[in-house]
Amino acid sequence: MPDWARAGIVALGRLDPDFAGIEDRAGPLAWRQRDPGFPGLLRTICGQMISNQAAAAIWGRLSALPGVLDPAGLLALEDDALRGAGLSRPKMAHVRALADAVLEGRLDFTALRAAPDAEAVAMLSAIPGLGPWTAQVHLVFGFERPDVFPTGDVALAASAAHLKSLPERPKPRALVEMAVAWSPWRSLAARLLWHHWRHATGRPAGEAP
Repeated sequence: MPDWARAGIVALGRLDPDFAGIEDRAGPLAWRQRDPGFPGLLRTICGQMISNQAAAAIWGRLSALPGVLDPAGLLALEDDALRGAGLSRPKMAHVRALADAVLEGRLDFTALRAAPDAEAVAMLSAIPGLGPWTAQVHLVFGFERPDVFPTGDVALAASAAHLKSLPERPKPRALVEMAVAWSPWRSLAARLLWHHWRHATGRPAGEAP
């Protein structure tokens, strides 16, 4: 874990003491990273709307396809190859739209890395199939930004409800509003909430969402 993240977790525990005991119960937070470019976004698309375990299985098959980690190589693959890896028809369209955007220069990873959080989310969300959740997860795990909170994540809502003994899971807007109190460490709050939920449910850690 980078030094800034360890310091940020301490600071987050001061902002909200509920976070301070998560690692004591669940063990040290594993620092998960993704490739900041095209392969990392492919991996995140695999994780849309499915469990971590299912996403990891699909990614294992997809990443083994020759040339798939390069935009031109992915576009050269037949639909049958992508389908055989486990991609649904919508996700096949999404990964092809991403590859097109990179090859056509509509998505520039150097510019994306330099952009402020909100602008980077907008740049990624402009590509069909890459909504705010996908964009925000990429900023958290690909770019390791400290203050991005993925919206609409069911596991984050469930974890927050469990951690804070809420009567029900907060709705997406309510969770975003709750997370304002965790700034400037909202990415760390998300990482810890996923960590807490895996521990609370007894699920294997798998890979990051």
